[in-house]
Amino acid sequence: MKITEQIKQPIAYEMELFEQKFQLSMASKVALLNRITHYIVNRKGKQMRPMFVFLVAKMLNNGNVSDRTYRGASVIELIHTATLVHDDVVDDSNRRRGFFSVNALWKNKIAVLIGDYLLSKGLLLSIDNNDFDLLKIISIAVKEMSEGELLQIEKARHLDITEEVYYDIIRQKTATLIAACCSLGAASVKPNTSHIEIMRRFGELIGMAFQIKDDLFDYGEEAIGKPTGIDIKEQKMTLPLIYVLNNCTKKEKSWLINSIKNHNKDKKRVKEVIAFVKSNNGLEYAISKMKAFQQEALSLLQDYPESPYKSSLILMVDYVINRKK
Repeated sequence: MKITEQIKQPIAYEMELFEQKFQLSMASKVALLNRITHYIVNRKGKQMRPMFVFLVAKMLNNGNVSDRTYRGASVIELIHTATLVHDDVVDDSNRRRGFFSVNALWKNKIAVLIGDYLLSKGLLLSIDNNDFDLLKIISIAVKEMSEGELLQIEKARHLDITEEVYYDIIRQKTATLIAACCSLGAASVKPNTSHIEIMRRFGELIGMAFQIKDDLFDYGEEAIGKPTGIDIKEQKMTLPLIYVLNNCTKKEKSWLINSIKNHNKDKKRVKEVIAFVKSNNGLEYAISKMKAFQQEALSLLQDYPESPYKSSLILMVDYVINRKK
């Protein structure tokens, strides 16, 4: 059994019901809209976000979920899907998970409108049911994701990024959404309790580890759907590179910065940068940081009683840092 199926096992029923509810939450009277949302739903990824929502809710609530849990999972998936559709427009990307992106098939104008539609559907789903606490969690996440992306763009121009700023960027850009899923799961069954903040932090730490793992793929040998060196070509500052930039000689540093700024399209030079980062312990350092975030996340689960849901969350944490793509 694949690890993702193993993780899903204790919430298989909820995930199936969630998919039905999620499709209904997208419905519109406009045929074109329904055609596009149907296309989106049928090309879903691993669905990690709703899995976090249901696993956390069931762990905290003796294996039970509420209607609010389903709504929370739907809202986060609606809003996350909206951000992905918009991201593909921003990045001028024609593919998403191996399929054509919405903007590739229907052009940018329609893709932006679809993103807006999904966003408003998510907001209304919360408002119509007075789930204002859940809406607040999600709205904070969307705000932080936008700030994280813009902070990354701002810093990429200068390449003078510190490790602290890097953590700020990935906390906002990637970790905040997983944090929102976990705190949502908690808030849906245990409103106004300390569990919400504990689970938010748990999700944030997993998100940090997840992003560092993504950074490491840029230096990998195997094909994982994105070619190696792509972050360097895009002048994205990742942890292995930041570590090496801050721990090499002045001469080496200026060669690295010059390579990334002026020779990032030169395949041979990009390979040299990758080799330099590897030989100067950039990968080992990033792996050690990733494992530290993983251990801190696992420590937050210690006080919760053993259950199939807790076991799945532990598996999920391990999966995040051991995944192959």
